[in-house]
Amino acid sequence: MIEIKVPARICFYGDHQDYLGLPVIAGTIDRYINLKAQPNSNADYRLKLLDLNEELSIAVDDGLMQVQPDDYFRSVMSVLKKEGFQFDQGYDIEISGNIPVNAGLSSSSALVVAWIRFLLATQGKSEEISDYQIGRWAYEAEVLFFDQPGGLMDQYTIAQKGLIYIDTQSGESTRLSANLGKLLVAESGVPKKTLEVLKNARVYQQRAVEAIKKVHPAFELEQAALEDYEKYIDLVPEELQGYWYAAIYNYHITLEAKKELLKVNPNIQILGDLMNQHQIILQNEIQNTPLEMVHMMDAARDAGALGTKIIGSGGGGCMVAMITDSVEEKVKQAFLDKGAKTVYTVELTS
Repeated sequence: MIEIKVPARICFYGDHQDYLGLPVIAGTIDRYINLKAQPNSNADYRLKLLDLNEELSIAVDDGLMQVQPDDYFRSVMSVLKKEGFQFDQGYDIEISGNIPVNAGLSSSSALVVAWIRFLLATQGKSEEISDYQIGRWAYEAEVLFFDQPGGLMDQYTIAQKGLIYIDTQSGESTRLSANLGKLLVAESGVPKKTLEVLKNARVYQQRAVEAIKKVHPAFELEQAALEDYEKYIDLVPEELQGYWYAAIYNYHITLEAKKELLKVNPNIQILGDLMNQHQIILQNEIQNTPLEMVHMMDAARDAGALGTKIIGSGGGGCMVAMITDSVEEKVKQAFLDKGAKTVYTVELTS
């Protein structure tokens, strides 16, 4: 039997930055996609998606000529076949998990990474392929294959595991201290609008930067200082100025968080403040946070949370809160009183 276990992820700093070539800080948590597979005598993958109560079958020699949107099973097979992998043994496969779907914790990316790890295991290649390469293939299969607007943070984080700072231009990662205090995840119950939010945030931030580069071709966002916001603001169309602010200030929040997390004993209060600054930009400039979720996070901070933010692209889904043990129950209740569907503690995994 082949058994695969792949974690969910939370972006703590740098949301809506990876597709600008800017860094992110994200980590994997103890919510998982689980895959179990037994060889069968048929030349197909017979999949049971237990949580969705769905079944499907894919021939191991599927031509993969017409892959439907979001069919990550076939997009992964296509990516790996181009890398020279061949599939000939069928399997009966069960997939389950406790990652909420369409809620910001990257259930789809976890599924893609799990499927890649399974297919590599069928080839006896599990130990030969690096986590970095698995993340790259996952990004190709989930984002590039379907020409989606997302970045590479989800796939790279989930494949490499732990709390990491990702240079999204090179894909190189730096491991960071896992001391973020105690973490709560609150499921808002508000459905996400992933593609709409991602497309708007990406396009508008890129247009803001392009407006500057038209006048200053040598301008590079990753070299920008905070004072460049005011320096170049008159070059940015008024309707894009909030996105220009987000690009600059979120970048520097991420750099400050990295600096703190590289310390032996990071200051949790500073990290919470940086998370709150990041969230204010997300809700006011990127405009990715529904008002009911803003009220939930305001209540959580009033109850003692050090930092709160929406998780993932936004438009709905989950929130994370950094807390101390002494306020755990108060913060949980604050989320619930404002309408959150459920709240639970999570831990970073490695």
